Amino acid sequence: MSQTTLLKSGTLVNEGKKQVVDILIKNGRIEKIAPSITVEEKHTLVDASGKFILPGCIDDQVHFREPGLTHKANLFTESRAAVAGGITSFMEMPNTVPNALTQELLQDKYNRASKDSIANYSFFMGASNDNVEEVLKTNERNVCGVKIFMGSSTGNMLVDNETTLNNLFSKVPMLIATHCEDEATIVANIEKAKAEFGENVPMTQHHLIRSEEACYLSSSMAVRLAKKHNTRLHILHISTEKELALFDNSIPLEQKKITAEACIHHLWFSDEQYAEKGTRIKWNPAVKTANDRDAIFQAVLDNKIDVIATDHAPHTIEEKNNSYFKAPSGGPLVQHALLAMLDKVEEGKITIERVVEKMAHAPAILFEIEERGFVREGYFADLVIVDPKALHLVTKESLLYKCGWSPFEGYQFSNAIDSTYVNGNLVYAKNEIVDSSRGSRLLFER
Repeated sequence: MSQTTLLKSGTLVNEGKKQVVDILIKNGRIEKIAPSITVEEKHTLVDASGKFILPGCIDDQVHFREPGLTHKANLFTESRAAVAGGITSFMEMPNTVPNALTQELLQDKYNRASKDSIANYSFFMGASNDNVEEVLKTNERNVCGVKIFMGSSTGNMLVDNETTLNNLFSKVPMLIATHCEDEATIVANIEKAKAEFGENVPMTQHHLIRSEEACYLSSSMAVRLAKKHNTRLHILHISTEKELALFDNSIPLEQKKITAEACIHHLWFSDEQYAEKGTRIKWNPAVKTANDRDAIFQAVLDNKIDVIATDHAPHTIEEKNNSYFKAPSGGPLVQHALLAMLDKVEEGKITIERVVEKMAHAPAILFEIEERGFVREGYFADLVIVDPKALHLVTKESLLYKCGWSPFEGYQFSNAIDSTYVNGNLVYAKNEIVDSSRGSRLLFER
């Protein structure tokens, strides 16, 4: 249960500023923020001096694999890993088994999360070629959005019928999030690769098969449809420099109708690492060239890309340790996403204020999330305390993912997550889950 907690003398990073403050948490919310706070009643005192206090990260794209794929992951294990990484809220994708293509199946996921998720949660409604009427029943007050796979991915939810796409883009009143890769281009590239390599296509071909052109053809079509129908469109996991021309940074995020997301793997890895890491960095869309990676990073800084997320998508190591065509795409990232971006702060590539903006503030603005994403009096107390003097070495033993592996294994991050609060409850501290209190369903001010 939530209690009264006083965070003392921490460096709050929030809304573009850094300042040393006290923060009083009461009944799950932020009661007061001030240079110095005195509390008479019984409370827990936390010395946060020398540490950063950030709003909890909001991850707008995860695959937690429940129901139907729980040999890879589940809502409890992956929400546990998320809070250990400073992610206090997540939005999960519909390509579970069965796919979340009806309101009943969508509600089942919410019911499961209410029992098992340590972090706050929302779930996307899935779109297929024949469930438009079901999609239109979605409640935009308590569902984050509608997901359209405009390219095949895990779960076989490809929507490739142009009539269906026009129908969805013209009728859905809420945010549509898209996975954009052109299927015909990918199929042609696979045939070309097989002609050269047979069935033993090397991983180094992945970004050429799921190519720049495949991404651009699909994302440009999504933008075209959105402009035609005035749709609220959010394109997920941008992976190429070419796609960046589709996005506008001349207006504030609150006014944008078309927004974009970058994922940790597309900001961190490049095709140069396929030889070393193999299928461990096999994602769809593919990790592409260093030039693409650097351009995407610059687009984050320039506000052409609005949010940073994970596309956390675990598979077992046995599944990943397969040949190119047999190994599934996706990997676990929620436990290290914030730490990865804080390493970029250490490298001087981005400020900690911008990291907070892109991982907490912007997702809250973009999805119109109610009373989260900022450290403000009256808001829910979703907070992460970061120790900049501690190091975090990624070892197999330190992983909280059910799949038990990470593309970051062996890497040492230059900061560590000290503790995480969800709705005022201390859920993670000193490298372990200390309270399995359940998170809350996200609500949206729409």
